[in-house]
Amino acid sequence: MFTRVLVANRGEIALRIFRTLRDMGIGSVAVYSDVDRTALHTLYADEALALGGSTSAETYLVVSKLIAAAARSGAEAVHPGYGFLAENAGFARAVEEAGLVWIGPPPAAIELMGSKIRARRAMQAAGVPIIPGTIDPVGSAEEVAALGAEIGYPLLIKAAAGGGGKGMKVVRSDGEAAQAFESARREGQSYFADASVYVERYLEDPRHVEVQVLADAHGNVIHLGERDCTIQRRHQKLVEETPSPGVGPQLRNRIGKIAVDAARAAGYRSAGTIEGLLTRDGAYYFMEMNTRIQV
Repeated sequence: MFTRVLVANRGEIALRIFRTLRDMGIGSVAVYSDVDRTALHTLYADEALALGGSTSAETYLVVSKLIAAAARSGAEAVHPGYGFLAENAGFARAVEEAGLVWIGPPPAAIELMGSKIRARRAMQAAGVPIIPGTIDPVGSAEEVAALGAEIGYPLLIKAAAGGGGKGMKVVRSDGEAAQAFESARREGQSYFADASVYVERYLEDPRHVEVQVLADAHGNVIHLGERDCTIQRRHQKLVEETPSPGVGPQLRNRIGKIAVDAARAAGYRSAGTIEGLLTRDGAYYFMEMNTRIQV
């Protein structure tokens, strides 16, 4: 059991972790920027350390400052919360190299699931169903058109490092391929510093169903049921409902097994979320994994 844990975050998620640490009898350490000096998370923690700086780029996103704060506080572990560096494999690796425990997924799993292309390739190799499409980057609009002829339209071009709907373009005919391909590449480069794109079949009006998984360091993986996140605006979830109104007991068992298989294929540990799409005919496909505690 730890005696002290540093939370490399702020706001609601930091408070929730601090409350849990207090319930467990574990000391808590907060970090803060200059503008967060009197924020609630700094007042609630047992100890609060200044990072020096006003913006996130000067504070909560600076790995060296966070590691130094953990060392000063005597914390034995670091919890990243969500956002900021929670899905940054470099930060996770730096925490472990400093001799601290990273309360989160292994860096290798974060890296794997951070690339949609590598993730699709790994899932396919493990027998996890993925949406029909490519498992390698697509290099031209002509390749997109060729795939349209092979598996049919509509298609979805997606940024390999994308998320939140950025770098996603629907293609409904050969004539739309060139513009959509270039647009997806530009957005991928602009938002994620990676212009790589891949293509998958565009599923019309599916349910967005995600599964909560927990994995330990001994290879044990369980799922805690599904959440229906179909109600969205601009690819951002508005309502999450559990259990899903579109999932019965048999389907729940099937998609739960898919989620567990996906986590095992990633060598996962800690809490995570397998996101998938459920079609009208009951097919369920892996889409991506959130390698963090869910927001």
